[in-house]
Amino acid sequence: MVKETRFYDVLGVKPQATTEEIKKAYKKLALKYHPDKNPDEGHKFKEIVSAYEVLSDPEKRKTYDRFGEQAIKEGGSNGGGFGAPHDMFDMFFRGAGFFGGGGGSRSEHARQANNVVHQLAVTLEELYKGSTRKLALQKNVVCTKCDGKGGKKVETCPNCKGVGVQIQVQQLGPNIVQHVQSACGECRGQGERISPKDRCKHCNGKKTVPERKIIEVHIDKGMQDSQKITFSGEGDQDPGVEPGDMIIVLDEKEHEVFKRSGNNLIMRMHLELVEALCGFQKVIKTLDDRDLVITSLPGEVIKSGDVKFVQNEGMPQYKNPFEKGRLIIQFLVNFPTSIDPAIIPQLELCLPPREEIMIPDTAEEVMLVDMDPNQQRRESRKQYSDFDENCGNRVQCAPH
Repeated sequence: MVKETRFYDVLGVKPQATTEEIKKAYKKLALKYHPDKNPDEGHKFKEIVSAYEVLSDPEKRKTYDRFGEQAIKEGGSNGGGFGAPHDMFDMFFRGAGFFGGGGGSRSEHARQANNVVHQLAVTLEELYKGSTRKLALQKNVVCTKCDGKGGKKVETCPNCKGVGVQIQVQQLGPNIVQHVQSACGECRGQGERISPKDRCKHCNGKKTVPERKIIEVHIDKGMQDSQKITFSGEGDQDPGVEPGDMIIVLDEKEHEVFKRSGNNLIMRMHLELVEALCGFQKVIKTLDDRDLVITSLPGEVIKSGDVKFVQNEGMPQYKNPFEKGRLIIQFLVNFPTSIDPAIIPQLELCLPPREEIMIPDTAEEVMLVDMDPNQQRRESRKQYSDFDENCGNRVQCAPH
């Protein structure tokens, strides 16, 4: 036996109605009482959607038939979860394209408050060794003075008639219109507002107040630039919904020696010509303050631009810090600007012989002059400028 019939009466169907009959009745009434057609019927529309939300779900309908509306409300507060009435409208109509604007339900966003996102600048050393940082951040929490109600007397929002949404009609073309739904700006989608005289003095009717929060951020070895660290439930709060998350986004600062590429570290090392030709030993200070000694034996010539690497001295892998990438070194050889002519014969004895060439009798000897790249660029710009100016004054320069 059905205990209550109010939901059936709202939809105009009998308690024995089939699911298809309930769906058909709901569709007809929702189209008739939708706020963009009947702005004064906001409460009626909410009742229609609430009734359909229960009667269209077999489990909820069974609970309603046996125990009534109160059991449905208690079930919702205990985690059964019922969205706002217009959420159901979104799922049924917007998802099917009845009013345009794309599919999707507002309930996906209404179940959780806003996330708080903060960017944290970190050094390459911190990402290499791991680190712990304390941050003082601000978030919104439910006002304790009014328990998130915002004030003493809550009234239906006159702008959206309690629906919480506004419908805007956009003309897309001849006889083509699109209905775009958005949260009401007057009540921020709540469907209700509080007059200034009745607002809570602590939160001024906003239902939330800002709070300073200190969190401890653990930076694990091997984390990367732009990686996110999420603190669930530590974001903004809103009455009646799940708190948002606190999201920390790592921002890697540029290092003066090393550049990261995945799990590899890249650096440049300058060598004098004698080191490149006769061998060298160099000390590299690592990101965890160790000293690495690299050696090039006499007779191993290093050319400018050569690249070598040291295995397992790159960045540690995230969540597997004992495995590391490579330390990649690019060598740049510094050549002397001039050499004492007196030592040239001795130097030639140490180097591979030069190639002998035959100079034709008719050859002309010319001088090499150092080129200034900046001066060359200035001259090139001037030539192009002169060409454009002359071309503008001559008909034959015009494009065909």
